[in-house]
Amino acid sequence: MSQLVVGVDLGGTKISTGLVSESKLLETVTHPVSGQGSQQTVIDEVIAAIESVFSKHVKGIGIGVPSVVDVEKGIVYDVQNIASWKEVALKEILEKRFKVPVYVDNDANCFAIGEKYFGQAQGISSVVALVLGTGAAAGVITHGRLYHGYNCGAGEFGMMPYLDHHFEYYCSGNFFKVFYQTTGERLFRAAVSHDAEAKKAFNEFGNHLGNFLKAILYACDPELVVLGGSVSKAYQLFEPSMRESISSFAYHKTVDRLKIRVSKEPKIALLGAGALYYEFSHSHNP
Repeated sequence: MSQLVVGVDLGGTKISTGLVSESKLLETVTHPVSGQGSQQTVIDEVIAAIESVFSKHVKGIGIGVPSVVDVEKGIVYDVQNIASWKEVALKEILEKRFKVPVYVDNDANCFAIGEKYFGQAQGISSVVALVLGTGAAAGVITHGRLYHGYNCGAGEFGMMPYLDHHFEYYCSGNFFKVFYQTTGERLFRAAVSHDAEAKKAFNEFGNHLGNFLKAILYACDPELVVLGGSVSKAYQLFEPSMRESISSFAYHKTVDRLKIRVSKEPKIALLGAGALYYEFSHSHNP
């Protein structure tokens, strides 16, 4: 993995770019994004952000986008928080501009690939990488390769029905907003200071998350679940109730063998975007 690659993490308010080489980021730059701007305006912002780190030594570009992606054609659809991006042929646009291979994927898939190459999932062939933030989405690795499904929809476990809504409603930052009218971050600070109500909130969250993981276990049976996203930083507070909830899983051997880890690399989204090149370029043999 000595090739120099540009990793791009596109969000609704900002775009981060970085040069990925070996197992590290050499340079990172963050720019604002016009979430309400025209399609061309945002395209121009993406190009400018890549240009800020691009050089003649770059072999490829990987970009993670919060949307459904036609991975083969590199077309992104209905990008979250960028209203004008209904259908953008991002791969074609960027390859025409930069003259190197471009790989585009969903941001949760980039998280999974980042953990595979640079994080907690190194050397493990069966992984679900679950992002717990404003929503709950996952990337799935099976037999050592990223699994997209037919429509790039694999890993959308958060949309599975659960109670009166779906898992994402109860297993993301949304849970604290709806049921406690505050943010997970505020509750985390309160819980660390031994606030009983805040501790109760994370206990309940862990119970829901355990049920979520049981559904994932029935669907995928991974060796490892990697938790990422802002909510995962409170792992110490919800781990006990989460594990208690998982303990009722029908197959006890599965629970005993399951590994659950929390992502430790703060720039994993950028690293994962860059790793799309390592994962999918024809010149790379994994």
